[in-house]
Amino acid sequence: MRSLVRHLSNWALVPLLLTFGALTPLAWAEPPPEAEPPGERVPALARTWPVGTRPAVLRGWEPPATVYAAGHRGVDLAAAPGAPVRAVAAGRVSYAGRVAGRGVLAVALAGTSLRTTYEPVRAGVKTGAEVSAGEVVGTVEGTGSHCPGTCVHWGLLDGESYLNPLGLLPPWLLGHGPSRLLPVLGVPVPVPVPVPSG
Repeated sequence: MRSLVRHLSNWALVPLLLTFGALTPLAWAEPPPEAEPPGERVPALARTWPVGTRPAVLRGWEPPATVYAAGHRGVDLAAAPGAPVRAVAAGRVSYAGRVAGRGVLAVALAGTSLRTTYEPVRAGVKTGAEVSAGEVVGTVEGTGSHCPGTCVHWGLLDGESYLNPLGLLPPWLLGHGPSRLLPVLGVPVPVPVPVPSG
């Protein structure tokens, strides 16, 4: 009997040792890096989309590997020529003019070091103007877009660092609100089935 117990305990020990051996390196490994460096988190300050109510994102944010590398330093939002462009949050217009033939508008967001940019836009406000969230600051220009159709390139900077402007949008604007349970009507209540006591 003793040899049987010893034999069974040896076999029970094998899976335990294998599990320990597999998990030990994971415990010593470095934790995975964060998706964004802590200093680059974007506060959800926006109260509206820059164009439309929930425009299609034609091209997303693709951060470059280095400062001068290729990438997409903003997002392209579908918009028709002449559509109103709104400030996503309160701030002060830091630039309203033309760059390389395109209309560009920049708004320094109140209480932060962030600024949003919009192009190609015909500015309806002047540099230095105070704007509120949702205020129309210009219209989409029909030319100058780098999209196949017309779009607004929406950017976000903190100093000289580009960030993902979609991070400014709170979940309710992105359409990622909390789940909602709907009432279940007309479904019969389950009847408990007796279990035989056999």
